[in-house]
Amino acid sequence: MNKEFDINFAREKDLNDPISKFRNEFNIPRFKDQEAVYFTGNSLGLQPKNYNQYLEQELLDWKSMAVEGHFHAKTPWFDYHKTLTKDVAYIVGAKEKEVVTMNALSVNLHLLLTSFYQPTHKKYKILCEPNLFPSDLYILHSQIELRGFDIKDSIVFAPIDSNGIVNEEALLDTIKANQEELAMIFIGGVNYYTGQVFDMEKITKMGHLYNIIVGFDLAHAVGNINLKLHDWGVDFAAWCSYKYLNSGPGNVSSIFIHENQIKKKPFRLSGWWGHQSDNRFALQKEHKPIHTAEGWQLSNAPIFGMSIYRVSLQFFTQIGFEKLIVKRIQLSRYLESAIHLFNSESNHIKLNIITPGTADKRGAQLSVHISDSGKEIYNSLKKSGVYVDWRDPNVMRISPVPLYNSFEDVAKFYHILHAFNK
Repeated sequence: MNKEFDINFAREKDLNDPISKFRNEFNIPRFKDQEAVYFTGNSLGLQPKNYNQYLEQELLDWKSMAVEGHFHAKTPWFDYHKTLTKDVAYIVGAKEKEVVTMNALSVNLHLLLTSFYQPTHKKYKILCEPNLFPSDLYILHSQIELRGFDIKDSIVFAPIDSNGIVNEEALLDTIKANQEELAMIFIGGVNYYTGQVFDMEKITKMGHLYNIIVGFDLAHAVGNINLKLHDWGVDFAAWCSYKYLNSGPGNVSSIFIHENQIKKKPFRLSGWWGHQSDNRFALQKEHKPIHTAEGWQLSNAPIFGMSIYRVSLQFFTQIGFEKLIVKRIQLSRYLESAIHLFNSESNHIKLNIITPGTADKRGAQLSVHISDSGKEIYNSLKKSGVYVDWRDPNVMRISPVPLYNSFEDVAKFYHILHAFNK
């Protein structure tokens, strides 16, 4: 047995890890009499143990104050979304006026495309990756149809290889070749299927060179990779909070709109919570939008969900995002080594990592192609207390999250895999 994946060796690595103590802040699912190996934080993050730190207060204020809680709760509900703004801006590299938390991800993407997809007779196409998350593709289709264009003629797909990886030089060449017809570039900042990280700064600069709006779905990027949305000049972005940000299933989304776009005062779908807050309850007939990202709000905030989100965000500012990045890279390399060792020992099962190999082109997720018996291996891992997920036709996604996963988790994963060779 290779010493590198000896359980005691892995535990020693955890003892020397300054972030390891934060694992105790989360509820780890149990398998039999021990903690499971949970590698699906890319799908749903774990529950913070003190999830009710603020929730109980909001329930109490609702109980004791009812409607008066909007202005007189311990944290007044009227501006509750603002309790998230500073931390969210920090995580995505934005100015506070460029972000707001509201709605759910697909809803927010529709709102953003309503504002920023403004096709003309000549410039109407959208460039995206072929393996874009299906909901995003449905959004693009419906937005294109809403404007009276033909879907088949209006989407340009970036070229990919046999593993689904986009060659970024070819992507830039595609932008250049279609510059006269592209109205928008819309990419998943980290591809949900392959785990590929895109050079968002380079893509944005290329798009702007040809007067193309550039936006990103950051569902698999936020809380996972380093983001500098303002400095990169990204026009808009949106993301969910229940993956790497651990806010709970189906919880709220956030959006980013660059201040340069806000200043242009683009059309947006309006609702009363986007109206200027100083006279919102005057219920005026003319909508006067807030001149920040908050102007895109439609309805008042879902307080209970946001209260849990507040808890999970605190870890990122407490630890410092750069430290999380360092550990994420260490875990990823350790997992990659475990898979390579397994492959060298196996005569019949091979796990082919399709996620790019360099640290700047991957986040926490390693996507593994398994040509033979893939679903059987996945099901066996589940029965052994390992949480990974499966994406047809033959990819298993494995995502050790630095906030709560350990080197021991990776070593256990290797030992369980190793048993399949016997």
